[in-house]
Amino acid sequence: MDLIIERVEVWAASIEDKPGGLANTLSSLREAGADLDFILARRAPEEPGRSVVYVTPLRGDAELEAAATLGFNLTGSVRSVRVEGENRPGIAAELASLLAAAGINLRGFSAAVLGSRFILYIGLDSAEDAAKAMTILEQA
Repeated sequence: MDLIIERVEVWAASIEDKPGGLANTLSSLREAGADLDFILARRAPEEPGRSVVYVTPLRGDAELEAAATLGFNLTGSVRSVRVEGENRPGIAAELASLLAAAGINLRGFSAAVLGSRFILYIGLDSAEDAAKAMTILEQA
């Protein structure tokens, strides 16, 4: 398999769960020059009235300053690996199975297809699991 595999830093922030909460946050990042590759937002059921948004990447002082002002922090509990490659039926199941066979428990798994390419973000519990996952995927 011809895969592009890399570690990525994911940033998270709590936002208000109301119309415009996400739009305002993303607009502020855009104004600071952010060109985001991945955004995941969801309600925080443990905190009524709040949502959480995850983004990657944030680069440069202006983006990091804007992110800090918005309450973003580097996720310390999640290590993430980004995988990109040619899409084909079953590729996500195949990659997840390789990681499962190696005893790696996935904290998160988000994938999408655009045209003939797929992109996959894998959340892992530790830097060791991320390194092991990268090794396994590089050998695929």
